[in-house]
Amino acid sequence: MTITVEPVINEPALIVSGDTKALVLADIHLGIEWDLYRSGFSIPSQIEQRLERIMKLVEQEEPDRIVLLGDIKHNVPQVSWQERDEIPYFIGTLAEKAIVDIFPGNHDGGIEFLLPPDSDVNVYSARGDVIDGVGYFHGHTWPSVDLLSAEHVIVAHNHPTVRFTDAMGYSVVEQVWIKARFKREVLADHFKSADLSPESEAWADPDVVVVPAFNELCGGVAFNESVRDDLLGPIFSSGALAIDNSDIYLLDGTYLGILKNIRKLEETRSDRSRNGKTSRSKRDNRSGRTSRSKRTSSKEAGK
Repeated sequence: MTITVEPVINEPALIVSGDTKALVLADIHLGIEWDLYRSGFSIPSQIEQRLERIMKLVEQEEPDRIVLLGDIKHNVPQVSWQERDEIPYFIGTLAEKAIVDIFPGNHDGGIEFLLPPDSDVNVYSARGDVIDGVGYFHGHTWPSVDLLSAEHVIVAHNHPTVRFTDAMGYSVVEQVWIKARFKREVLADHFKSADLSPESEAWADPDVVVVPAFNELCGGVAFNESVRDDLLGPIFSSGALAIDNSDIYLLDGTYLGILKNIRKLEETRSDRSRNGKTSRSKRDNRSGRTSRSKRTSSKEAGK
């Protein structure tokens, strides 16, 4: 079976084609407006606009299944009234068009109680699973070792971005796709009981794609300004993913290059690099336009 993994141009959406065709979306964060309201920002619910975007993708791509790669809901640990109202409607609408596969994220506690009745929805383990030869998991946990035998692994969780800054300090943040490889020796050290030797059937040296967030309000991590400790999830923070040598693409398909080379560019260097400081890098809001935006107090806020 030949498997193709292709981003949708100008959308944070992925098409995976094999025996079946899947539309992959991550980090939708329904209910974020309620959380922002509690913080003093009044934004109307955006569910209809997001559903309209997704329905256009469904009409355009005609997928057999829709893979929701975690963080469908936003608020943790509670479930807001907005989520109780919107999530069954959202998932039910998608399930009318295709099979829906849910790989829960760290924000999705209790998601099984928000599913519409009698709908064609599958909920998988948070550690992920393999569908038609492709491994999927959100990224806030270690993956199941079974995913390492797949040719491709799709992960989310970090909302990847790159920040561009001019000489005057004005910055623009852009969502990006990341294509990387696992470091076999790090995974072998974690999965001690598994045989992950190069000749083992359990190790396929998969291509790994990190998916940007579908919700534009939930911010992201500027990978060109981040060190390992800034990244969320064990495969990122442990160094199990070879991020420095990863390929970076904008949503319009522009290839920016290898991350370690992007970090050297004056336009993409962090303030700490410019000033010779060792302070931890900043986290940014994708809609923000200032290079002085502050990192949130919790690493998991908005994730």
